[in-house]
Amino acid sequence: MTTMTERPRSDFAELGRRINAAGLLERRPGYYAVRLSVVAAALAGGWTAFFLIGSSWWTLAVAAFLAVVFAQVALVAHDLAHRQVFRTNTPSRRAGLIAGNLAIGMSYGYWMDKHTKHHANPNHDDLDPDVGPGVLVWSAEGARGKGFLTRYQAWFFFPLLTLLGISLHKDSIRALRDGTVKKRGVESVLLAAHLVLYVAALLLVLSPLQALAFFVVHQALFGVYLGLTFAPNHKGMPHPDGTEDYLRKQVLTSRNVRGGRLVDNALGGLNYQIEHHLFPSMPTPNLRRAQPIVRRYCAEIGVPYEETSLTSSYAQALRHLHSVGAGLRG
Repeated sequence: MTTMTERPRSDFAELGRRINAAGLLERRPGYYAVRLSVVAAALAGGWTAFFLIGSSWWTLAVAAFLAVVFAQVALVAHDLAHRQVFRTNTPSRRAGLIAGNLAIGMSYGYWMDKHTKHHANPNHDDLDPDVGPGVLVWSAEGARGKGFLTRYQAWFFFPLLTLLGISLHKDSIRALRDGTVKKRGVESVLLAAHLVLYVAALLLVLSPLQALAFFVVHQALFGVYLGLTFAPNHKGMPHPDGTEDYLRKQVLTSRNVRGGRLVDNALGGLNYQIEHHLFPSMPTPNLRRAQPIVRRYCAEIGVPYEETSLTSSYAQALRHLHSVGAGLRG
């Protein structure tokens, strides 16, 4: 007779068998060769346009373009961290350092450590750093004793996203300073190179006012895009208590987003959040093919499978933020 503790373990084993039988954990080198080439070309093209246009307010259009490209580079770094691109750690780490530290000024080691903890315990109030204490509060318990910002935090959500890019730079520097990152020396050199080259480019090519405007537009839009990429995935979903088995912990806390190829590319495949959390090393293009298998299997074993539109996912996240602050509004 199967016990309650054995049943969930066999549930994921069976799902893994079906996914493996479909060949969905196999590497996709052709896809990543094209994707990395396109993103690298866009990054080089954006900075080339910046220098060719020179001291002009038209560089603000370049700032907006580079904000999108920076977010796409961050999504590439995400796939590298999960070893979706390369099977082994060394090439994944080297490419991740180039994409994260050098290209966009984000510590690859810091982000990887933070993201690994998130995957291990998504939406757990004490163990997931993405829902831990911060500017935004995601649980009613955490809202106790907070002030005006938490009370009306749903209204501040989108404006606060404009600061996300700067926050990542700041947290990366802090992690390197505190020595909590492996390969601290290499990461520090690459991150410093990015910051020096970025500031030098703005100050040497643009007037002081144009440089400030470029920085604000670029970093604000980068933060908004990055925030909108990750916000639909877990916000407003249940918070586990730690007793759930692996399959239920990953499925019940995650939300998929419909939208077709356009949304797939814009969100870097993270719209298939359930499949990604169940199989983090699965290459991005295989997530779409895995979805019907996972959804059908969840229906078989009676596990709710959440999928909604992009706008509805944001609405759910905002409603959750608003409800968290309800006790403070009286």
